[in-house]
Amino acid sequence: MKRLISTAFSAAIGIAAPPVAQAAELWRATGLEQPESALFDAANGRVIVSNIVGNPGDADGNGYLSVLSLDGKTVTQHWTDGMDAPKGMAIAGGKLYVADITKVRVVDLASGKLIASIAVPNAVFLNDMTADASGHVYVTDMLADAIYRIDGDRPELFVKDPLLASPNGVFADGGRLIVASWGKGIKADFSTAEPGGLLAVDLASRAVTPLAGAQKFADLDGVIAIGDTIYATAYMTGTLYRYREGGAPEEVARFKPGSADIGTDGKSILYVPLMNEGEVAALKVD
Repeated sequence: MKRLISTAFSAAIGIAAPPVAQAAELWRATGLEQPESALFDAANGRVIVSNIVGNPGDADGNGYLSVLSLDGKTVTQHWTDGMDAPKGMAIAGGKLYVADITKVRVVDLASGKLIASIAVPNAVFLNDMTADASGHVYVTDMLADAIYRIDGDRPELFVKDPLLASPNGVFADGGRLIVASWGKGIKADFSTAEPGGLLAVDLASRAVTPLAGAQKFADLDGVIAIGDTIYATAYMTGTLYRYREGGAPEEVARFKPGSADIGTDGKSILYVPLMNEGEVAALKVD
């Protein structure tokens, strides 16, 4: 497992291609340490970034959270310490929830103090998080084809289905979760026997439905939605995709390999962690 995870997140550094016309880069924050997720905190006007600092599967105590201003300046490098390999995040009820291997960390949103750790039974590799309108928090387990739901401090298995195909990114969108799948048959180098795609999970029925036209096209990492448009990153190629139901995924921008769990202000700004570069890029999209 350690070898698989370590190889996965040590993708070869390639040559960056310039972003295509649909996105304009506003700024880049530098000096981060394997930033995996960037979350827009609307109430406090800031971006919270998770830093892995080491092997993404090791409980080494090196991980921490940083805070950026909305113009890309570092406000606090070490805002919350005491984590292992923090990844996706979600805000609910004045608290910040952070996926950390087999636990979900709970942080006081006002102070940045780590206030609790929720052990998720049978979890293997927790990855991205989201919160729905009711305050329920969801977290993907990438290596178990599962999604857990957390109500307060109680985790439960929400859905486990081979159709999830290594679920990485997750985003609550009305009465459904949008899921970004890495793909089926993960190998030692984190390539897949079959690339991933975009899925929807109905919150009421828990049924998993592939989104038409967006299957088997990339090993996907992060995902968000703005209105009827879904954006997703492909970690291994550094590609940012845009998708509208009924259409096909389109390339919006391309970075070096390592684009991870994206965030958004819900309007027109995307925050893209560039994990291998130690940077977060802010993009304005159409």
